[in-house]
Amino acid sequence: MEALILVFHVLAAIAIIALVLLQQGKGADAGASFGGGASQTVFGSQGGSSFFGKLTAVLALVFFITSFGLAFYASEQAKSVSGAIDLPSAAQVQEDAVELPILGEEKKASSDLPVTE
Repeated sequence: MEALILVFHVLAAIAIIALVLLQQGKGADAGASFGGGASQTVFGSQGGSSFFGKLTAVLALVFFITSFGLAFYASEQAKSVSGAIDLPSAAQVQEDAVELPILGEEKKASSDLPVTE
């Protein structure tokens, strides 16, 4: 199932790139840049939205849905991995614990450095 989603994801990405490169830019019409009559319409010189624009939006939706699907599968696999990180249990931590000095208790220094009092 994950491989199928990955295939759709890659195909959607390639299709989005191709459609964006095929589309004509909003300022590509030379008449619109010099104040032609078509530039005074409500939606600009290209009209509402083209077929390529709608298809790009649909493919972007497919891309986002497949991204969420792949993220879901990755999180499920991360939860099911056992033994990846071996953390010590609480009993092991207590056995290996280092004894901390008690405040106010004086202890002889076991080093060559002078002790200031």
